Amino acid sequence: MTIERCFWVPSDDPVYIAYHDGEWGRPTSDDRALFEKVSLEAFQSGLSWRTILGKREGFRAAFADFEPARIADFDDDDVERLVADAGIVRHRGKITATIGNARCALRAIADHGSLGAWFWSFEPPEDERPALLTEEVARALTPPPSAVRMAKALRKAGWRHVGPTTVYAFMQAAGIVNDHEERCFARAECLQERAAFGVPGR
Repeated sequence: MTIERCFWVPSDDPVYIAYHDGEWGRPTSDDRALFEKVSLEAFQSGLSWRTILGKREGFRAAFADFEPARIADFDDDDVERLVADAGIVRHRGKITATIGNARCALRAIADHGSLGAWFWSFEPPEDERPALLTEEVARALTPPPSAVRMAKALRKAGWRHVGPTTVYAFMQAAGIVNDHEERCFARAECLQERAAFGVPGR
């Protein structure tokens, strides 16, 4: 029996398949996981997502498993260490942004109770979602107004490298939107998970 997946998943790449099947679009509320996802999406800008997946364990090792409280304490020596680390994407601007974003994340947790409560407050209403999601629709999707609003709110709070396209990719990854195609087996699973999901802060 053939398993139908989204068009962007290579049939011969087990890493991509595992990410798509078990993680992408699954509703996520854990603050550490959310910070990892938004950070990796920022690093992905201008690169392939496969590059990021291939370096994911390197990122986790380099960035203290994406625990915001630990990253917030990074200093200039840590920046130089990270710039020299071949296990990650060595982009100084994105590295310093991740450290700054960790400090912003701590403020968001203090202000909103959790990152999850704040991030999920930008979940788009039904009328922003396509009625029928096909490959053609998925290819043409642009960031919805909710992603634009979230990007503006993040930037106002001091976050960097979080434009609407990056934020929308994060929303897809974290399950804040379900952009699996209609034909994809994971779409129905993610819909069921969202129905049972306890949205933080609500």
